[in-house]
Amino acid sequence: QVQLVESGGGLVQAGGSLRLSCAASARTFDIYTMGWFRQAPGKEREIVARITMSGGYIYYPDSVKGRFTISRDNDKNTVYLQMNSLKPEDTAVYYCNAQGVPAIPRDEAWGQGTQVTVSS
Repeated sequence: QVQLVESGGGLVQAGGSLRLSCAASARTFDIYTMGWFRQAPGKEREIVARITMSGGYIYYPDSVKGRFTISRDNDKNTVYLQMNSLKPEDTAVYYCNAQGVPAIPRDEAWGQGTQVTVSS
């Protein structure tokens, strides 16, 4: 299975920025999309951003649109999440996700998560 390792989380003051990285290795399927999800205490995991490895499609929910930017480097098998204008409500564990080509069932992998804490 694809292995994903996140890095770049930490503590930042409201209004600040962080850049998360996710490196993929040991690929057992062709990665079609990569994305970021987050989960805060007492809440369900929610999508933050998704990008096709072709770069042709990018998705953001309204909660982060205009503040977060997802990008990828196919040569390095790495996806990034640039987070600007951070708010306390952005505090969560952020998880990297990779998916194979659209199929049923669809190949999928998750990273271990990295903590992002935004103070006021």
